Amino acid sequence: MKILVVDDDAINRLILQKLFEKDNNMVFTAKNGLEAMEILLRVPGFKLVITDIMMPEMDGIQLLAEIKLNKSVSNIPIIGFTAGDIDYFRKSSLISFDRLLPKPMDFHELFDIAKGFLNKSLN
Repeated sequence: MKILVVDDDAINRLILQKLFEKDNNMVFTAKNGLEAMEILLRVPGFKLVITDIMMPEMDGIQLLAEIKLNKSVSNIPIIGFTAGDIDYFRKSSLISFDRLLPKPMDFHELFDIAKGFLNKSLN
């Protein structure tokens, strides 16, 4: 399945890419929300977006809004993660992530949560 990983931290992108590729997923990566939207609109068939919140150019909150307002990609589940205040982001955003996780994150926990979303998309 196609997964988009969005994070300005190259190490996090690489870890997540390798983790999901081990499970035979096709993983695309972007370093900010602008790159992510370009990929989402150019390449069809994504089943999940995993994004950091605090990034340059277009952050994860803006990316979330752009995705949810675009009919061609609005049904894709979005998992967000942040080193910031999770409660603040939950309360301040009019649109919510399908799941929001704290950093530093347990990559295997994130993988298990993502697999749950991917399994739902198969049904």
